[in-house]
Amino acid sequence: MAGLEEFLQRAESVLARVEALLPPAVPAPDWNAAFAFRWRKRGGGFGGYSAGWLQPVAHASKITLDDLHNVANQKAAIEQNTRQFVEGRPANNVLLTGARGTGKSSLIKACLNGFADRGLRLIEVDKADLADLPDIIDLVAGRPERFVVFCDDLSFEEGESGYKALKVALDGSVTAQSDNVLIYATSNRRHLLPERMSDNTSYRHDEDGDLHPGETVEEKISLSERFGLWLSFYPFKQDDYLAIVAHWLSTFGCTPAQIEEARGDALRWALQRGSRSGRVAWQFARDHAGKMSGTPA
Repeated sequence: MAGLEEFLQRAESVLARVEALLPPAVPAPDWNAAFAFRWRKRGGGFGGYSAGWLQPVAHASKITLDDLHNVANQKAAIEQNTRQFVEGRPANNVLLTGARGTGKSSLIKACLNGFADRGLRLIEVDKADLADLPDIIDLVAGRPERFVVFCDDLSFEEGESGYKALKVALDGSVTAQSDNVLIYATSNRRHLLPERMSDNTSYRHDEDGDLHPGETVEEKISLSERFGLWLSFYPFKQDDYLAIVAHWLSTFGCTPAQIEEARGDALRWALQRGSRSGRVAWQFARDHAGKMSGTPA
């Protein structure tokens, strides 16, 4: 008996050591907990293995498509693409590029709020975790919902691993992309990789004088071309900026007279920030409405 007890103790010790080397357990997705999820990583396993899981977003943005102004064409295009997607019809991956603060990320969040009741779900993935895209797609492939994988502020430096992972996920794997998954990405760069003066030396021209990009340039534009729908965003004019300010001030409870009085302050705010973007308009409206609500009558 003593020998058996000693054997069992040693076996338990070995099992404890093996368990310590195994990747930590991760929670199963709670699909009823939220409409939006974040892909999270937990390290500490054997060989530095990091397990990933979907974390529900408890307080997702409530912005709606009606809140977004002066991007009517972009809004109509992504709304139509998303409608096709949730209805099970063919739809494209989307790349939104252009000036900062013009509503690229907000438009994707608004699409989620507009179509969540029809089965749309959003999974936000950091650029550093793009190598996990195959795992994420496999995780949701059998679900009845429709999933948008959201990559915000996307850009790569040369040699980053996430670049190739995204490229394969979009259109380069031996397996077809799941029909219930699309990728929506935003970026300030049209081609997602830095463009250098030296790239121009790779261009060649034929005897007719036509220019042809070299391999370096072809590689840099190949990722963007894998997105079927490109939406470009541009800086707002002054009147556009003021219209957005008026919308948000109205949302925060300001009267038409107060909105008119705020025009000068809104322009000075934009001048100090060096930008007339939708984000700057929203920030001004929050500041101004907050001060107004604390002013004695």
